[in-house]
Formats: sequence, structure tokens, C-alpha cells
Amino acid sequence: MNKKIEFPYYIKEVIRKLEGAGFEAYVVGGCVRDLLLSSEPKDWDIATNGKPEELLKIFPDGKYENDFGTVMLPLKYIEGVEEKDWNGPNVEITTYRIESKYSDKRHPDKVKFAKTLEEDLSRRDFTVNAMAIEIKNQESRNKKQTNFEIIDLFDGQEDLKNKKIRAVGEAEERFDEDALRMMRAIRFSVQLGFKIDKKTFEAIKKNAKNLKYVSIERIRDEFDKIILSKNPAQGVEILVETKLIDYFIPEILGTIGVKQNRHHYFGPYNTVYAHLLASLEKCPSEKLEVRLASFLHDIGKPKSKRGTGEMATFYSHEYIGAKMVEKILERMKYPRKTIEKTVMLVKNHMFYYNVDEVGESGVRRVVQKVGVENIADLIDVRIADRLGSGVAKAVPYKLRHFKFMVEKVSHDAISVKQLKINGNDLMQDLKIQPGPKIGAILDVLLAQVIDDQTLNEKEKLLGLAKDLDKKDLAELRAFAKQKIEEEKKEEEKLMKKKYWVE
Repeated sequence: MNKKIEFPYYIKEVIRKLEGAGFEAYVVGGCVRDLLLSSEPKDWDIATNGKPEELLKIFPDGKYENDFGTVMLPLKYIEGVEEKDWNGPNVEITTYRIESKYSDKRHPDKVKFAKTLEEDLSRRDFTVNAMAIEIKNQESRNKKQTNFEIIDLFDGQEDLKNKKIRAVGEAEERFDEDALRMMRAIRFSVQLGFKIDKKTFEAIKKNAKNLKYVSIERIRDEFDKIILSKNPAQGVEILVETKLIDYFIPEILGTIGVKQNRHHYFGPYNTVYAHLLASLEKCPSEKLEVRLASFLHDIGKPKSKRGTGEMATFYSHEYIGAKMVEKILERMKYPRKTIEKTVMLVKNHMFYYNVDEVGESGVRRVVQKVGVENIADLIDVRIADRLGSGVAKAVPYKLRHFKFMVEKVSHDAISVKQLKINGNDLMQDLKIQPGPKIGAILDVLLAQVIDDQTLNEKEKLLGLAKDLDKKDLAELRAFAKQKIEEEKKEEEKLMKKKYWVE
């Protein structure tokens, strides 16, 4: 594989300093793979026979805070910029190492420094990540064409050419050493658009049970990269086929083989599982929460299914699914904000909108439930859902009209804070005593204003509040609850009328 590669000056400078101190130094790992694929490396890795304490003498600003012989190198003294201003890739310098037995299937019991580059490359995961580059004739800062030699002991270049992910040496040994490598194999496959080598694939299936030894946070991070890739559905399919998904989202198995109804009653999308895969694949957003919601939005269907065949129903599957999604994401230790937004998108993905049936008040209720800042993401989930059902047109007229209506009502009052009166007004003008009754009155007023924005004037609201003050707290709360239930029933009635098959 003949490539013309230009290396950043700071990389040549690091290697020059290492070699000037009498050490070997090679560019290694994923950055070599990226360079050979004509991609910009996200990070730079340099391998050397210098020990960490020796490296810190050469690079006194380096950080050595691990047990793996890796020195993180700040570039401020090479680039002439402050570290806080640096937005380029990281540079890690790691001592050649060999690793002993992995008792926990994740970390080596002991890290031993190796003497040769060959020993270091032989411990790496996949052939495409086990190549090195020796940079030569890099003494001139302004010399753009750098001579280099690719060191490829495991036919990584051939695997790059054939678009193949293949383990270094014996695949079972690599996965027995570090079970997370099985997830990484799938991640590299979908990120690069490569196929997994047959022996490597069989070794993943055989060793899938070892994934239980890996922390859920590490699994989650790899899963995120899989569903955020350009081939997310393929990644999920491999996770299911290899049974890796059994160890972090076993709920997805319950969707396999569950037939949908006539809304999805054709082609490859007639099972819940196939629909979820298609929705994920066609999701127009690259936001994590939107991808998660697109993938999991119908996970509550198996539990809500009533009847069989094309007349089956899935009433309230969005609410059942939202609870399931919350448990899944909590188990995978996602940040609270990610969980809350994903759950909200799943719970509300069935929002009903029809130009002739839903007016401004209905749109306000949707905006109130999800927040105007989340409307675009909710629409993206709906688009993924539609395309995942085999619908050719992702954004029909009524969805475009909904966007228009959202923009139209975006400045309307949809929260208590946007009412033209507040608790102080109620206490001063109506002489209402401080207490929970004030909040209850404001909640009822908001429900009325959402229906009719012309009521949002101070005098009108005070008049309404005066009548409400005649009710006791229990009556007010019951009234507010009744209002919510009426709105919910009306929305469900419309949904069932139009989307009963969803």
C-alpha cells in the first residue's frame, strides 16, 4: 500500500527528541490505520523503548497517571500555544509492553515492559490497529515530504485493502485477554464499513459470555459509538447475532418475531425488531438521545400487544416503553440528562397532529410537554419512525404544518411563569393567603390559557382566579386533574382514530 503521508511537525519533533535521546520511536495503532485510509487521526500514539521516567526527563510537562506506561504529552512547548488553547489531537507516548494473564477478562494482571516493537505489536487487538510507521529524514521543519517505512507484521494493510476486521494472532486469546475487544470489533466494523473476519466473528460468539466481566460504562461507550456510526442497524444486528446484547439490553430480544399490524404490514418491517432497526438506520439526527429514542421507541409494544394479525393493537405502548427505556438507561449508567431526554422522546413520539383536527391549543400542549427546545428532536424521532415503517416520504405536509404551528405558538404562554399574573398578584389583589392553594389556582389558570391565549391578561386572570378561590384546595386539584384527563382522553381518541394501528 503506497501512500503519500504528511506528518504534523510536532509529531516529527517528538520523535526527533526521542531518537536524539537514544530511544526508538514509532507512530503506532489507530492513527496509522487512519493515515493509510486517508483520514485525519483523532489522536496520535507513539511507541518507544524508553521507560516512563526516562520520557518525563525529555518531556517534563508530560503527565504519567496510569499503570500502562503511557505518558500524555501536552504540546504547548512544541507548538508555542497555551495548553488551554490547544484543540488538536492528543499525543500519547507509550513504552513497549507485553501483558500477562487477564484474570478479570479486561485488565492484565501485570504489565511488563517489552524490549522490541514486535513484542508490542503482537499484543494489540486487530491487524488494522497493529501497524507502525518509522519516520525518516524528518530533520527539516519545512520539509513536507517525509520518508517513512510501514512496519506490518500481521498483514494489516491487506486487511485494510479487503475491508476486514481480523484479530491479531488467535482471536480467542485476544478476546479472552480483554472481553471489551468484542464490542470494539463491531464498532470498528460499522465505523469503517468493514466486515468481521469469519474466525474472529466465531470467536466473538464463543466468548460473548465474558462480556459480563466488563464494566457497564465501557460497554455503554462502545455501544454509543456503534449507534452513532453510519451503519448503526448493522451494528445492532451483529450484537444480537453474537449474543453480546444479551448482557446489556436483553429487552430488545423480546421484540424479535413480534408481528406488527397493518400500519407496518409489508416487506421486511412487519416485526417490531425489524422496525426498530430500520428506524435507527434511517434516523436523520446524529444526537445520541435521538438515536437511542429512535432505536427504543417501540420497545414497549410486545408488552402492550392485544390481538393478532393486522388487527392487533398496541395502546399505550409509548408509556410502557418509556418506563422500560428509563430502566435500561439507568442500568447502563447514562447521565441523568441523557436518560430524561430519551425517555421524554419515547413517551411523546406518538404525539397526534392533523391539520384539520388539532388547533393551536393542541400544539401548545405538545410544546408544554416536551419543551420548544426539544421539538426538532421529537420530529426527528417521528421521521425515523415513519421511514422505519417503509413510508417513502419522511416529512409529509401535516408534519411540515406542525413545524409551522410550533413556530407560531412558540411565544405563547405554556408555563406558569408566562402567565400575566403570579402568586404575589393573587395575594395582593385578591387577598389570598400564602399556601399551596395559590399554586393550584395558577395551574388551573394555565390550563385555561393554553386552550385560549386571549385569557392571558392580568384583569381577566384575576377575574377567573376570584371564582377559583371559592373552591377549596381539594376541589382545585381535582379540577386540574380532570382537565388533564380530558385532554389526554381527547388526544388518545384522535390517535386511535387515525393511528390505532401503530
